[in-house]
Amino acid sequence: MSKKGIIYKAQKELYYVLSDDISYKCKARGVFRDRNIKPLVGDYVQIQVLDNQEGLIEEVYPRKSELIRPPVANIDQILLVLTVKSPNVNYNLVDKYLVMLEHFTVDVVMVINKSDLLDPKDKEEFRDTYSKTGYELVFTSALNKEGIDELKEILMGKISSLAGPSGVGKSTLLNLFHKDLDVETGDISKKTQRGRHTTRHTELFEIFEDTFILDTPGFSSLDLSFIEEEGQIREFYPEFRKLQKDCRFQNCQHLKEPDCAVKKELEKENISQKRYDNYILIRDEIKKNRRF
Repeated sequence: MSKKGIIYKAQKELYYVLSDDISYKCKARGVFRDRNIKPLVGDYVQIQVLDNQEGLIEEVYPRKSELIRPPVANIDQILLVLTVKSPNVNYNLVDKYLVMLEHFTVDVVMVINKSDLLDPKDKEEFRDTYSKTGYELVFTSALNKEGIDELKEILMGKISSLAGPSGVGKSTLLNLFHKDLDVETGDISKKTQRGRHTTRHTELFEIFEDTFILDTPGFSSLDLSFIEEEGQIREFYPEFRKLQKDCRFQNCQHLKEPDCAVKKELEKENISQKRYDNYILIRDEIKKNRRF
């Protein structure tokens, strides 16, 4: 019997495929190795069902997206989960995450969790910083359920990945969406106010029909190694990117060049000063690291 399913977990040469609410432990036919195709978590596949819920992967369907690190396929959007308090927000770290995620050319939604700890001023400051970036912002709380219905609508019918630092409540949100899940959560260290990392492998969870969340350690740590020189940073700031054509110079770095459209919008407060300051800091850091 042949069935279509989705790979939700991969361990070495074994692939776990979900089809019609049944999990099949599968191996891939040797032909994939010959064709230099490696099945990935998120791949839609055709399997030949064997005995005892085991099977053989016979076909990997064309991918609409593919990420290298972590190695996953068909991601529709990435949910960058953050907190403003517990742990306290580090705007420079947030902007580094956004630079990394922009590199993947997948839609990004900013989820500000533990919103029950925030007063209106905290929320307004975060909104002021990111409202003009083009990213969708959702404030959520597992405690009082703020934003949970809105987040559910964003997730429906898509494959989404969680990203962000440890301790911000990614696993708590994941558990909230599916009563049968029991993803280990990390407590906040009282000494460092940072979270203990809990996700150890890449796995898709079906939270609603045809709706999946990918929990992966690959998006918990920062990796900007793809940036070869500091001049590339501007490409990963969406609010800068759309203004590039209006700068006098095509290769404008938005520093001290005359007739810079980004600097003009910054003066009008249409671009966040925090975001711009972090742009300079990230540029300087990349430039410094390149020397060594």
